[in-house]
Amino acid sequence: MRYIISGKNIDVSEGLKAAIYEKIGKLEKYFTPDTEATITLSVEKKLRQKIEVTIPVKGSIIRAEQESDDMYVSIDLVEEIIERQMRKYRTKLANQLHSASNLQQAFLDMELEDEDVVKIVKTKRFAMKPMDAEEACIQMELLGHSFFVFRNAETDEVNVVYKRKGNTYGLIEPEF
Repeated sequence: MRYIISGKNIDVSEGLKAAIYEKIGKLEKYFTPDTEATITLSVEKKLRQKIEVTIPVKGSIIRAEQESDDMYVSIDLVEEIIERQMRKYRTKLANQLHSASNLQQAFLDMELEDEDVVKIVKTKRFAMKPMDAEEACIQMELLGHSFFVFRNAETDEVNVVYKRKGNTYGLIEPEF
């Protein structure tokens, strides 16, 4: 794996690089040597030590971020998250031939554990009355949810509004 390490409001020391190579290096068993991992370290208000790891593979992006009051702890936590993601989505990636080209064959051949299988435990059905995005945000807030699925009155498409950091909202629209 190739690493692109950068820092925002932080000097990336040799000690931090060594910790990244050690921890994120554990993920090399999943990827081919030409896979590129982008790692961004940042510090906000001296209390929030954040790491973002992005690993693009054909057709997908493996991404995780973690923050704590210690950068080394954040590095440990983000490695665990990516490890969990890889176990969880291995079957999906292996079945998609274009995605599997960036993965080690030994990883694809591993036995699937029960915990790795996606289990849908509840299905909800509900009528979606047409509304605009602002009304959907209001409905979401009234329900106390972090996202809301609705039929857009302007486009007649199914859309999703979601709550973002900083008390802002996002809108997801389908693209064909």
